[in-house]
Amino acid sequence: MNQITRLDPRLAGSPSFKSLLREGSPARDIADERLHRKQRLAATFRLFSRAGFDQGLAGHVTARDPEHPHSFWVNPLGKHFGLIRVSDLIRVDETGEVVEGDQPVNRAAFAIHSAIHKARPDVVAAAHTHSTYGKAWASLGRKLDPLTQDSCKFYDDHALFDDFTGVVLDASEGDRIADSLGAQKAVILKNHGFLTVGTSVEEAAWWYLSMDNAAQAQLLAEAAGTPQPIPHEVAAHTAKQVARPNSGVLSFHPLWELIVSQEPDLLD
Repeated sequence: MNQITRLDPRLAGSPSFKSLLREGSPARDIADERLHRKQRLAATFRLFSRAGFDQGLAGHVTARDPEHPHSFWVNPLGKHFGLIRVSDLIRVDETGEVVEGDQPVNRAAFAIHSAIHKARPDVVAAAHTHSTYGKAWASLGRKLDPLTQDSCKFYDDHALFDDFTGVVLDASEGDRIADSLGAQKAVILKNHGFLTVGTSVEEAAWWYLSMDNAAQAQLLAEAAGTPQPIPHEVAAHTAKQVARPNSGVLSFHPLWELIVSQEPDLLD
């Protein structure tokens, strides 16, 4: 057991970094897997709040329910990211109806995320916020370049949705975003922001944090001069090294340990 697990019985069974590194994510029964996803989802909102990704009512992260895969857990409308606890999360079905919880749902979250979860059975979680660097980069109508080792996570693995029509409320626009995403890990929504997906909550959250950071780095580099991209062969090779799904889980783990040790109320 790691130190955090010993201190908080709500984290019993939570894997240590050493076990994740050696064995990967352990198999869990449905109840344990649901709790795992909800705890990481609540932690993601707290981490996103610290990163400044909280813009009023905007932003949503979803996690597919392991027992009812056509529904997903999501943050309720109007709850600040920095205050979200496991018990605040609501479960929404594919028609947009709240089936667990008594808080309202963000209609834009439903329109975008339900389409993605429907189109991508492999996707457990999807993340979208109105982060500053994500919005700034999205206004350029370009994909990210492989300027650094970290940005190679997205090399040939992100798309551009070049069709902004206002706040996403219509299901058909969610379908078009899902089509643009395809089998990739992220999509840039032009004039809107970033969206990332993963086979776990940890993965989707880490890709989002990384993508926003990659945008920040490229904006700074282009403001300072003329960046020199990594050549295709090297960028493609680097992507294979840094963009594996378990890389997202491992990279998220230290952030998870930090946030649950400093803000354990998120587990309530």
